[in-house]
Amino acid sequence: MLSKPIIGITGAYIFKNKFMEGTYVHHDYQKSIAANGGLPIILPFVEEDLAIEMVDLCDAVILSGGEDIDPILFGADPHQNIGETILLRDKVELKVIERAMETNKPILAICRGIQILNVALGGTLIQDIPSQVNESIKHTQSVNRSWDTHFVSIKENSKLAAIIGETKTRVNSLHHQAIDIVADELEVVATSKDGIIEAVEHKSYRNFLLGVQWHPESMASTNEKMNRIFAEFIKSVKIEKTNMVHK
Repeated sequence: MLSKPIIGITGAYIFKNKFMEGTYVHHDYQKSIAANGGLPIILPFVEEDLAIEMVDLCDAVILSGGEDIDPILFGADPHQNIGETILLRDKVELKVIERAMETNKPILAICRGIQILNVALGGTLIQDIPSQVNESIKHTQSVNRSWDTHFVSIKENSKLAAIIGETKTRVNSLHHQAIDIVADELEVVATSKDGIIEAVEHKSYRNFLLGVQWHPESMASTNEKMNRIFAEFIKSVKIEKTNMVHK
């Protein structure tokens, strides 16, 4: 009997007080993984070299949400409205992405995750949508994070469309940064009405690799379309593990 797939989730940083601080991942990530047969573990940003060993412990990786990305990584100066950045986290996650792709592991990149994925592969970011994108819709919702707030259009014949089962859907939105110049290796497969990139897929990766700008983990418990993203992600891990056993 095969063990449950181990899904590593990259950690953000939280500070509660001078006695309580450390790695943080919203519980919706863990719940969505567990509900679909995976075993979630959190990957802290400690040292760049440790990232390689952490990825090697996992069967797949989720790049989670969190802080803004340091613009030094895509050759830009900081915008006036940039939020908190943690360069160590950025560098660790670049190593996580590099190692996961070297070892052909499934990758699901969520919110900040789609952004760091794009940067890792040579793309750039919009640092602040409200001040840099004309006539943008509201991408930082003030209602419950599990509620959908705007539409996205999904490219026909994309993997995402096959998973969701439609080419237009509603999503939640908790970001003020987004992809600007898309990395050459990535294909845009979803956008919002204002042109913001909402999802990407890799053009040639031999395994599951999907980036979404919204937070499907916070919709998955009540929205089957969003849960399918996790179901297909973890299914890809199980298929890979089964193939390895039978080789």
